[in-house]
Amino acid sequence: MNQPLNTLNLEVDIAFTGFVPDRLKANLDEETKGFLTNLDIWSLTIKSWISYIRNDYNLFCPSLVRTNNFLSMGLIFSDDFFIKDMNRRWRKHNTSTDVLSFPALDEDLLLPPNEFVELGDICLSVETALKQSKIHNHSLIHELRWLVSHGLLHLLGWDHPSSTSLDRMLAVQEKLIKTTEHFTFKKSSINF
Repeated sequence: MNQPLNTLNLEVDIAFTGFVPDRLKANLDEETKGFLTNLDIWSLTIKSWISYIRNDYNLFCPSLVRTNNFLSMGLIFSDDFFIKDMNRRWRKHNTSTDVLSFPALDEDLLLPPNEFVELGDICLSVETALKQSKIHNHSLIHELRWLVSHGLLHLLGWDHPSSTSLDRMLAVQEKLIKTTEHFTFKKSSINF
């Protein structure tokens, strides 16, 4: 069994597109705006989540992710219109949704050392996340973490074709969020 590499050396390169809907700009606090627009908080969060998953051998983790310290992915925050278009083009569903994942990981890929492993892309609708945060009576930040963690698990090969697999996936999402819920964004820095 390949051992995971030292977590301190883990590098996750994220192509990030932040987004704050115009109608919300005046009503959001600085911390929430930070979570919607700042790459640093997501780099730290996703790195922490991947470290957690790859170091827990009870959790599924592709061997390329478990043993490679160079990973890359995309994270796009958007509106309902954008995600509906993506959903229509790629999944043939002409509706908006909360999050879409586009896994790119190829387990059969042979890479030389120090090459980045591409995980794929996560697209998230901030508008739908806001609606869902109100329905579930929690913050938009919590909903963003929930949806990004769900998308990340899909990038890592998790799926939920049954209620049992969905329950397991949701339980892992809760664990991931607990590991980073103390991460906060302040305008001048990230605190943890």
